[in-house]
Amino acid sequence: MIDLKFLRENPEVVKQNIRNKFQDHKLPLVDEVIELDARARKTQQEADELRAKRNRLSKEIGKLMGQGRKEEAEAVKAQVAEGAERLAGLAEAEKELQEKVTKIMMVIPNIIDPSVPIGRDDSCNVEIEKFGEPAVPDFEIPYHTEIMDRFSGIDLDAAGKVAGNGFYYLMGDIARLHSAVISYARDFMIDRGFTYVVPPFMIRSNVVTGVMSFDEMDAMMYKIEGEDLYLIGTSEHSMIGKFIDTINDEEALPYTLTSYSPCFRKEKGAHGIEERGVYRIHQFEKQEMIVVCRPDESPMYYEKLWQNTVDLFRSLDIPVRTLECCSGDLADLKVKSCDVEAWSPRQNKYFEVGSCSNLGDAQARRLKIRVKGKDGGKYFAHTLNNTVVAPPRMLIAFLENNLNADGSVSIPEALRPYMGMKEMLTPQN
Repeated sequence: MIDLKFLRENPEVVKQNIRNKFQDHKLPLVDEVIELDARARKTQQEADELRAKRNRLSKEIGKLMGQGRKEEAEAVKAQVAEGAERLAGLAEAEKELQEKVTKIMMVIPNIIDPSVPIGRDDSCNVEIEKFGEPAVPDFEIPYHTEIMDRFSGIDLDAAGKVAGNGFYYLMGDIARLHSAVISYARDFMIDRGFTYVVPPFMIRSNVVTGVMSFDEMDAMMYKIEGEDLYLIGTSEHSMIGKFIDTINDEEALPYTLTSYSPCFRKEKGAHGIEERGVYRIHQFEKQEMIVVCRPDESPMYYEKLWQNTVDLFRSLDIPVRTLECCSGDLADLKVKSCDVEAWSPRQNKYFEVGSCSNLGDAQARRLKIRVKGKDGGKYFAHTLNNTVVAPPRMLIAFLENNLNADGSVSIPEALRPYMGMKEMLTPQN
């Protein structure tokens, strides 16, 4: 959510930003919110004048009563009563107008960074840099579920009977590999100075609307029936929510946190054949990184966050690239975002395994996450998040890039302490 004062003073900048995101249907909202805001401020001014008048008349009543001038005091009391009725009406009107303004402001997209490429959708995203040499072996690489089957490591049929499509059982070495990757990612981030956190896996609606747009909420979140609780789609949601309604000392910043959680997502819509198996699912586990910092620090932490993911994947011998997200591919709260994509030798292309985002003060403004400066002044913090690793997709990249011609899977040295010092997984089937 952008600053209302900024919108009021820079309506054309906000409108151009909406055009850059190809959301022209939202253009009328800018003028609408300006008009509603003007009415709200006029209503507030009239209410303030009435309150001042009421205070003045109240003092006058006391003075008249002290002088024994009861009839005159009663006449003034009548004026106060008349003003009170009008004041109640103004207060209700002001509240209604403010709620309308807030509702619209929640829909107007955040101002994107000038460096963001302009494009309608993810087909316009721009490659930034490649890390590691992508290679295609001289033997056929099976689909990832076929590789897992060779290790008796996955059961989609049983999961379908128990929970439906989009769920899975992982077993044996594949399940152990899944847990090993999570544990390795946790320690990797701790070694980089991040504090490890296990957060709540459910959050209230005011936190949901504080961390994401309404469109994202509808497309992603599962609601707990009969309760004001949602299952998290990523631990970023509850981690940012941890700071709701707080005033943080500037000297305590930045907060650099890495969190583990299961994640639950609706994943609406049809998906291609390459998104079967464990690529696009309703439940998975993830290691996340979150930063809450001063505004001047957020560009620097943005660069550090995506680099952490690149370094982790390269430590496991997986080639990756970074991709700058274009304007039309940015969620409404994001200022800037890039995807980290892993190499798939089976598909002979890269696919998304993580996303790094700088949200500026959008989440902090919605959740009232403020910072108290050394001068005593207060301002909104900046928030950032990035995927360390999400094992279901990461497992696809790992298995494909470490598969050998005989069907075995090599275990990179960094991961061996989490796999009982095994150097190789040998297929059972």
